[in-house]
This record gives sequence, C-alpha cells and structure tokens, in this order.
Amino acid sequence: MDSAAWTFVILVAAVVAFVSSRVPLAIVALGVAVSLWATGVLTLPEALSGFGDPTVIFIATLFIVSEALDSTGVTAWLGHQVIRRAGSGRGRLVVIVALLAAALSAFISINGAVAALLPVVVVVAVRAGIVPSKLLIPLAFAASAGSLLTLAGTPVNIVVSEAAEAAGGRAFGFFEFALVGAPLVIATTLIVLAWGDRLLPERVAEHFADAAPDPRSHARTLRDAYDVDLDTGSLFSVTEGVLEVLIAPRSPLIGRTVCAGMTTRGEDLVILAVRRGEEDGPNTSRGAAVAGSLTLRAGDAVLVQGPWDALDRYAASPDVIAVTAPRSLQRAVPLGRGARRSLVVLAVMVVLLATGLVPPVVAGLLAAGALVLSGVLTIPQTYRAVSWTTVILIAGMVPLSSAFISTGAASSVADVVLGVIGDSSPHVALLVLCVLTMILGQFISNVATVLVVAPIAVAVADGLDASVLPFLMALTVAGAAAFLTPIATPVNLMVMQPGGYRFGDYWRLGLPLMVVFLLASVLYVPLIWPF
Repeated sequence: MDSAAWTFVILVAAVVAFVSSRVPLAIVALGVAVSLWATGVLTLPEALSGFGDPTVIFIATLFIVSEALDSTGVTAWLGHQVIRRAGSGRGRLVVIVALLAAALSAFISINGAVAALLPVVVVVAVRAGIVPSKLLIPLAFAASAGSLLTLAGTPVNIVVSEAAEAAGGRAFGFFEFALVGAPLVIATTLIVLAWGDRLLPERVAEHFADAAPDPRSHARTLRDAYDVDLDTGSLFSVTEGVLEVLIAPRSPLIGRTVCAGMTTRGEDLVILAVRRGEEDGPNTSRGAAVAGSLTLRAGDAVLVQGPWDALDRYAASPDVIAVTAPRSLQRAVPLGRGARRSLVVLAVMVVLLATGLVPPVVAGLLAAGALVLSGVLTIPQTYRAVSWTTVILIAGMVPLSSAFISTGAASSVADVVLGVIGDSSPHVALLVLCVLTMILGQFISNVATVLVVAPIAVAVADGLDASVLPFLMALTVAGAAAFLTPIATPVNLMVMQPGGYRFGDYWRLGLPLMVVFLLASVLYVPLIWPF
C-alpha cells in the first residue's frame, strides 16, 4: 500500500481503538506515532514531532498555571463567587459557565480559557453537589463556540481571513466573526441547558471522590463530631488548617495517652480532640468524642491543628491515616498563600496571549517559570500538575494530521468532493464542504482541516462565480463544530480525565450541536455574507 492508504488504515485503527475503550488512550496515541514510522509514512523525527509541538507544550504549561490557581485557593474563591451569585441550581450554573468560557476564549486561546476555568468548574460542581461530568463537556463546547466571537479566538479565524484576502476578497474584521459567533454561543448555551442533563453521563472521576468539602460545611461536621467550639475561620485559614487522622494498625502511637491541648511529637501539631474508634466499655461508645485523656489504639481518630506544610508531612507519616488529604483541604481555603502572585502571573500571561507579543507557548513557559521562581509552586508540584495522559494523547495524534496532508490523503478526499459538487448551487456546494470539514475535524485538528478544505472552497467559489466570504466563514463555523470525539480538539481532551468521560460520551450532546452549526453555516452565513 502507498503512504496515503496506510494513513487511512492507521486513522481507522486508532478510531476503533478509541471507541472500544479497551486500550489506554496514551497507548493508542503512541501506537499511532510508531505505526506512522513503521509503515514508512513518516520518518522517525516526523513521527515523534508531536512531543516538541508548540501546542502540546503550551497545553502542558496551562496545566501548571491551573495548578497554581487551584493550590493557592484562587479557584476556590472564584467558585464561591459563582455559587453565591448563581446558587446551586444546575441551570444557572450551566449558563454562567458557558458564558464565562465563551467570553474568555474570545480573547485568549480556547486551550487557555478551558485550562483557567477547568478547576473553577470542578470546585463549583463540588459546592453545588453536581458531578463535574455534567459541566465539563459544556465548558469545552462553549469555549469552542466562543472562539467564533473575535479574530483572535482561534488560529482558524486568522487562516480564513488571510485566505479571503488572498483570494481577491477582503480580510474579516476583528469582531466581524461575532455576527455568527454570538448567535451560536447563545444556541450552544440553550442546547446544553435543555438537553445536557439527559445527554451527559453522570460519572465520577477518580479525583472527584477525593475532592475537598466546602470549608464551612467541613468545619461544622468536625465541630459536631468532636464537640470543638471553634468557628470556621479558626479551623481553616491561609496559614493553618485542621486535619482528622486515624491511628494506623501497628502504629507506634498505639498505647500512648493523649488529650486535647497536647502537641504531637516532631511536627508540634496541637491536638484539638480525640474520638474512640470502637466500643470501649460502658462509658465510651464507638465514635464518641472523649473529654479527658485517651489511650490510643488502632482506629482511634485524632483532630490536630497546625501549619499546612506540617499537616502535609504528618499525613504522609505511616503512623496515621489521613481522612482527607491536607492539600485538598488547603485548596478549599479561598485566596491562600501565593494567590496574589498567581493572579499577577495569570494576568501577564493573558495580556501576552491577547496581544500576541510572543507566541502562546512562550507565554505559557514564562508563566510556568515565574510560578516556580516566585515560590508559588515547587518543581515536583509542576510535574504532578500536568495531565500526562492528555499531553501524550495530543502529541501522538499531531503527526497523523501532518501525514494526512503530506501523503495526499487529504487531496484524495478533496477530489472526491469536487466530483460530487460539480456545477451545483452555492448552497449545495457549501453543504458538502461543511460536512467534509466537520467529518475531518473529528479526527484531525481544525486548523489542519481548514487548511486542507480552504483551497477547495476558494476554487469552488471561483467556479460558481460567487464571493469567497460566505464559503470561508462557513468553514470557520464548521471547523469549530468538533464535538463528536475527545480527540477532535485539545479542550475536549483536557476535560476528559477530570470528567471521567469515555470516548463515546461526546457525540450525544455533540450531534445536536453539530446540526445547529451546520445549519448556521449553510443557511445563516450566506444571509450575512451573500454569495
């Protein structure tokens, strides 16, 4: 087989593996890269080029920025603000999340917008008692719709604007995209609001089970359980917190007598209260707080207070079992240590992205470096912050997009399309081109897809003696409708793991959205930009 045929085979095999969910996503992506080399489609450096791709590196830096906002309590504060204004009702939260995502993605990259809002949405979901899987796909889809609001929303907008000018038309204005983008943002929000709850899965990701409770609610629980007469502010603050631990089996602490007011050895944490873990005679029932001293044994619970770093070290000791991870509790404290530095770094990154003074990947690398140098994050924290499954998945799939173009596979598809279109009416030609764009966009990047289809659209417009503006604007809309698979866009992948999604979870809500985008491309766009 020739290189183009091998590219099609590898694409189909990858899609089957993704849909089956039997092979880990990262393994499938690595298999794609290796297969492209093994079949001679790409050289080894080309097959592995995704791991040095600027977009992939940029996404990795966004995870680091997101971790800084999360660990310093910025996301907790934002989540609290959203909850306070919107309440805990799903409908109002969906509207606010969608509009925030759309507005932010209009001025910085879609990837940056989703990375900034992802932890906020998870916190909001926790506070509202909603599983994140009900809000994270809407976040990604709304961000894609929001990219149609301005010229800077996505590189696709710049590509089609330059293509329109080069083809003898004119460049699109900065806010001209909003003529179609604004109605689509509204339509996306309404569809998610009406059908999202039924079409999205109720699935709990692994990290969601460990999500920290609201500090106020958690403080009330501890007060009731231990009879500790302290308010929320004294239990959880920027510098100190409270941790509930259980005495581990075979712990050297077993047999020691403790009471409230004592300090732990080593970390000097203050013991606030103790509880008996099981029945101990007629006067001490299981789970009851003990007012006086208590001789510890396995399963007893101890409530300790102290600096966050000391609590973290204490929780890591094999002598005790932490009921909730200290880092998780610390994240729930609004605007903690390092919050201001994180916000300054974020603001500078947003300015760099919005103005285009440096490439996005450079803005991301500068932000990640500044967070480490300013002491907001440690190097180990940055490594843990990156979702390596997402990074490897995107890096492995990038070469497939390149192969699709370089081998002529894309040209083969284009020839078939031209044969189907013939001398049809502009609307029919537009329909075929948009359907092709949407299909390709589910498996290769929308930038690559539009780069492939744009020359075809220009040729068709010229053949029909029609303006190129409606054709190229329609391609922009169709390119943004990458809603059926998690590999369609980086943001779809970014929400996959936090939402606990599977490959087949996207199309249920994505399909009706794609129909709306297709109708907008074929029927609405020519009304604004006539043939």
